[in-house]
Amino acid sequence: MSGSEVLPSICRNCGAFCPILVTVEDGRAIKVVGDPAVAEYEGYTCPKGRALPDQHNDPQRLLHSLERQSDGSFARIASLTAVDEIGTQLKRIVEQHGPESVALYFGSGSLGQHFGAVMGHAFFRAIKSPMMFSPTTIDKPAEKIAAALHGNWMAGPQSFASSDTWMIVGGNPIITKSNGAPYNNPGTRLKEAVKRGMKLIVVDPRRSDTARRATHHLQVKPGEDPSILAGMIHIILAEGLFDAKFVAENADGFDALKSAVAPFTPDYVAARAGIRAEELIAAARTFGRGRRGMAMCSTGPSFSTRSNLAFYLALCLNTLCGRWARAGDIAANPNVLLPAFTPRAQPQPPYPVFGPRKLRIAGLRETASGLPTAALPDEMLLEGDGQIRAFISVGGNPMSAWPDERKTEAALRKLELFVQMDVVMSASARLAHYVIATPMSLEVPATTYMVESLKYLGTGRGYELARAQYAPPVVPRPAESDLIEEHEVFFRMAQRWGLQLDWLNYHGMGRYVESPQQTLPLDMTHIPSIDELWELTTVSSRVPLAEVKRYPHGHVFDLRIAVEPREPHCLDKLQIGAAMMMEELSQVRAEDCRDRGEGRFPFLLVSRRHNNYLNSTLVGLPVVARDKPYNPLFVHPDDLQMLHVRAGEVIEIQTRKAAVLAVAESDATLRRGVVAITHGFGGHGRDRERDPRGSGTNVNLLIDHDEMDAVTGIPRMSAIPVAIHRPPDAGAANH
Repeated sequence: MSGSEVLPSICRNCGAFCPILVTVEDGRAIKVVGDPAVAEYEGYTCPKGRALPDQHNDPQRLLHSLERQSDGSFARIASLTAVDEIGTQLKRIVEQHGPESVALYFGSGSLGQHFGAVMGHAFFRAIKSPMMFSPTTIDKPAEKIAAALHGNWMAGPQSFASSDTWMIVGGNPIITKSNGAPYNNPGTRLKEAVKRGMKLIVVDPRRSDTARRATHHLQVKPGEDPSILAGMIHIILAEGLFDAKFVAENADGFDALKSAVAPFTPDYVAARAGIRAEELIAAARTFGRGRRGMAMCSTGPSFSTRSNLAFYLALCLNTLCGRWARAGDIAANPNVLLPAFTPRAQPQPPYPVFGPRKLRIAGLRETASGLPTAALPDEMLLEGDGQIRAFISVGGNPMSAWPDERKTEAALRKLELFVQMDVVMSASARLAHYVIATPMSLEVPATTYMVESLKYLGTGRGYELARAQYAPPVVPRPAESDLIEEHEVFFRMAQRWGLQLDWLNYHGMGRYVESPQQTLPLDMTHIPSIDELWELTTVSSRVPLAEVKRYPHGHVFDLRIAVEPREPHCLDKLQIGAAMMMEELSQVRAEDCRDRGEGRFPFLLVSRRHNNYLNSTLVGLPVVARDKPYNPLFVHPDDLQMLHVRAGEVIEIQTRKAAVLAVAESDATLRRGVVAITHGFGGHGRDRERDPRGSGTNVNLLIDHDEMDAVTGIPRMSAIPVAIHRPPDAGAANH
């Protein structure tokens, strides 16, 4: 490829998969902009997308696989040689200790290729190891737990475009591009919706970008989302604002829910959550009196305590108000590259929360959201039968993503075999025995299949339009590089072992399935290309992949799929009074909250997203960091004044577990008493932890495994009680 050309593609630096135009000169990407030909996005892209050329051309990028030497240094190794050595060692470990001694983890860095995780799962199924983990269980495990307890609505949610009310709890989709607003330019979609009269309700301790658009912003104390939702349900029931006919036909558990929320009066909730009762009543009335719209939870309540309850109560609120697609509606998620389905206005009942696999740690076990990732370090450290001795990370960065960095480091160092597939020498890669260098997103083909499939992860996810796109590679791999695709690593190991891999196309979650799973045996004599895997994945798509490929910029297909009526024989119902959740709600009511936010740790630390990064992806890239390569601690200006701290000074954040340094920054959008920081940053190792201006602050050091959800295993990762003060070496730190 020579000369200059502008090519359409898809950004894969987050899950929104925005359409982009890539300017390529002499085989190198030099510029990325949003694709103006795609009217549904209006040429939108964010800093993560615009950073793609710098990411691909980064001098620190890995172009060759590496092997750790006995002195801890790394030496170049041919990628195929590394795969052979890894396969040999992995087979030895499985033969000596059993398949459960090896574990797989895939992170958000695998978005660029997609099939590394899918082929990894195929390989682990073939060796009969159930030890497969994902970020879901340290991000939003409650989405699937709540759905299992409540059930799903076969036709899906009411669409954003047709809604007159919308409620977002602990989310900021303008920045995250995640659930809460349509993925195609969420800021513009929210602005248009509010302009046409939609009443937006936002529950957030910060006046975020999204909260600034809200009709009602409940600026609550962090961690009080369950009491807010219970209070809103209390008001809606007391004032008769629920859809009694819909509930009678489609839900069980009404009396149990009514009894459980009875103590959550407006005055009680207001005092507990730090808002005015009038605010809560107004928000509840707005939601209850609306005709259409949804309530949904995001990362905020997920990271705080009692996340299962918050997500569950949001689903109950939707069911009480009948906020699911009805017969005659146009289905919000029609499927293009996913298989065709017939949406029906009927429940799909609750399904089991727990799976068969039990871990050895804290009584944790597999749930509807998967195996609990937060327990992985302990499973590596705890000796005996079942100890994880080999670990493969596909596009993940455990050292930056997992709670408790020091325990994570000790666990990774104890492994007999640690393989990291990566594009840079991340903090995790520096601990690996083998670092496998993989291509970057613009060097491999992609489709929008994954965005469509997000509909199965939770309410308000994925596309609300029948859009699909295929993008071929737009740049070649760097000259003289030795990169290997993630899926090829697993396929070659399977060949070496003489295994048969099966390709599993599974559309749905739990019992929310629109088509039967398809198991396709792979031809083990031929390493499939990514294009061939896309053909396999879309073999039953509503619109053939070949048709999608006819539109280089993507296309919105004319698929207006009407919701069919309930089947006459369907007796299934949703569950809005699940015993486990009602018991937890009674525990919330029994808590003594009078001293919350006072005493030794008077502030509550919450997590906050940054528009320039997805987790640790792009952290350290100069074009993105510009003059601030760190993550400041945001503090209300009145709190800074009370602390006698100026913006820009280094301060210490202390919990009962640990203390870290951070650079203070003033932020008047925060509720007083709340401080916020972005995760994914920080120097790794004690010699670099005290450098908050350089590589930033590692907030995971503050997270305590002792406070772990008994069902999902997720620790408290937000609403963390902290103290803030000048560090003992304040003079040195601030100069």
